Amino acid sequence: MKIQRTSYLSLGTNQGNKLENLQNAVDLIADKVGSIPKISSVYKTASWGFESDDFYNICLKVTTHHPPEKLMQILLNIEKDLGRKRKASSGYADRNIDIDILLFDDEIIFSKTLIVPHSKMLERKFVLIPLVEIATTTIHPIEKKQLSICLQNCTDSSEIIKIDAQLIRPIPIAEKYNYIAIEGNIGAGKTSLAKMVSDEFNAKIILERFAENPFLPKFYEDKERFAFPLEMSFLADRYQQLSDDLAQLDLFKNFIVSDYYIFKSLIFAQITLQKDEYLLYRKMFNMMYKEITKPDLYVYLYQNTERLLQNIKKRGRSYEQNIEAGYLQKIHDGYKNFISTQQNLNILVIDVSEIDFVDNKEDYKYIINQIKKA
Repeated sequence: MKIQRTSYLSLGTNQGNKLENLQNAVDLIADKVGSIPKISSVYKTASWGFESDDFYNICLKVTTHHPPEKLMQILLNIEKDLGRKRKASSGYADRNIDIDILLFDDEIIFSKTLIVPHSKMLERKFVLIPLVEIATTTIHPIEKKQLSICLQNCTDSSEIIKIDAQLIRPIPIAEKYNYIAIEGNIGAGKTSLAKMVSDEFNAKIILERFAENPFLPKFYEDKERFAFPLEMSFLADRYQQLSDDLAQLDLFKNFIVSDYYIFKSLIFAQITLQKDEYLLYRKMFNMMYKEITKPDLYVYLYQNTERLLQNIKKRGRSYEQNIEAGYLQKIHDGYKNFISTQQNLNILVIDVSEIDFVDNKEDYKYIINQIKKA
């Protein structure tokens, strides 16, 4: 689990469509830096230190796992992506976007590339006014005073005007959802994705305890004999695990991500059990299913059969090596039927057959963006 730190940023622009510049910067910061709990109002002020068009300025509160120097580099790259061209000469100039780190937790940093707290922040009302709006009681690490007091002591006489326009705050995954279930066929990568999401967003993770099931290796050796005890043991364990862990949603409102949803029990049971066994199993399942908390988002990772077989071979579990393509297709058909009949479940299907979200950051970001938009 990555440690999340709080930073305050100042954004300014005086070229082109200024509101659009700020919104684009906010969206990229949310995508590349971390979540944005607070955005200040937009303030208009005259240019500082040179004659030019008025600036629009805002401040953001962000939470990020990036260290300060890495954060600074990401922000410089965002400026570049948005078209800013920095001049070799020092001094004030027009800019379509400017992003500064004002504070990083309560740290004091003096390095060749970064000074925190920002050395000029207490001298500029266009920084302090939007900052105080979202961080009134925050303590300046050097002054040892609340920012609201620092604003009162500021000698800047510039006129700062709040405008009516309001920027859109990107809603982070951990705020949008309480519970996400990630599903997929054998070898689709559901556990890997669940771990990655949990790590990035500090979510509680629920992983299926398949390795602890003594019937699983036996099932792959003799499916007819061990199908019923296997499916019953999985159902009991999934029900207990989800009941215990999802109860915390009511107590603490945690963000939870799991690599399975209990309905998979029925999907696999349909494939492996005889008709009379399945009817008995279905009665047990129906009693348990109505008691389980439904996910806010159900993500199904689709991979084609050829890729699934490659993944199964690569991870090397001995009892899985004889799994046949036909068995995987039956599982997928079961999921497909389930997805098509669920009217009250928020479902997102993502085809991951041609991407590698484990080793490719852009592919992982693609999936995260799909989840954000769902």
